[in-house]
Amino acid sequence: MKKLTSRVLLSVSAACFALAAAPASAQGFPNKPVKIMVGLAAGGGTDFVARVVADALSQKWGQPVVVENRTGASGMIAAEQVVKSEPDGYTLLISPQTSIAVAPQMVTRAPYDPLKDLTPITILATSPLILVAHPSFPPNTFSEYLAYVRANPGKVTFASGGNGSSPHMVSELLNTALNLKTVHVPYRGEQPAIADVLGNQVNVVFANVPSGMPHVRTGKLKAIVQTGDKRSALAPATQTFIETAETDIVATTWNALYAPAKMPPALVNQIYKDVSEALSSAATQNRLITSGNDVPLTPPAEFSKFLRGEVDRWGKVIKAANIRAE
Repeated sequence: MKKLTSRVLLSVSAACFALAAAPASAQGFPNKPVKIMVGLAAGGGTDFVARVVADALSQKWGQPVVVENRTGASGMIAAEQVVKSEPDGYTLLISPQTSIAVAPQMVTRAPYDPLKDLTPITILATSPLILVAHPSFPPNTFSEYLAYVRANPGKVTFASGGNGSSPHMVSELLNTALNLKTVHVPYRGEQPAIADVLGNQVNVVFANVPSGMPHVRTGKLKAIVQTGDKRSALAPATQTFIETAETDIVATTWNALYAPAKMPPALVNQIYKDVSEALSSAATQNRLITSGNDVPLTPPAEFSKFLRGEVDRWGKVIKAANIRAE
């Protein structure tokens, strides 16, 4: 009896020690502030999404959720910091697809493997791009645009916010998929790119809808096509690629939530559940939707599969167009 009692006590002690030593699980999380890393500057689209999410989670969790902007290397500096963090849920990443599925494939030695070093939690927000041009640019529809580009190979110019940006990648995707020849004119950011299209220095740009549509509404630019699977609420009169019947391409800018690799599945599911609940309020939904976003809140397993597809898709475009980091 004495030996049996000793064994029971040892088993209980070992179990307690294992629980104490284990990484944070869903139970009791969080019990201290949570940090969300963002690899792009404050005031931009990704930063806006991150701050909406942080506000909602702070209320949900009763703990401070702090956004920290760590810019540089196309967002890879912030992502690398998260990759090196403990998978305990207290350091998370909100990033656009360009920092995860694109940038690591544009450099010789990437600081992380997006499919091995991060845990996908959910896609928070998606937003289409809209192809805009100066009113004097001859094409008015996407079909006319394709015909014009094919009749003028290597003469149509497209602006972007830099190598690997969403406008750049979508334009190169079209070039690859539809056998087009257009010329890339990179800028340091979206606003200078749009400015030169407004000035008729460059023919077109795939602009973020909130950035491009104000100029369309004033008549300074015209909208040719948008890239989502449905029309943006901010651009209801402009057809999607699919609606034109010229291509079935869908290519949005999307911001997603990640954690370091090897996070316990129970904690991943708990964070996903909490984020979904936190973003379900009408006020929070309205903040995101009126800024041009849809809020898919893709489940972790589905998001993981989607991410693999995106890494593969953009990897092929990068290789075909021989795109390298600036």
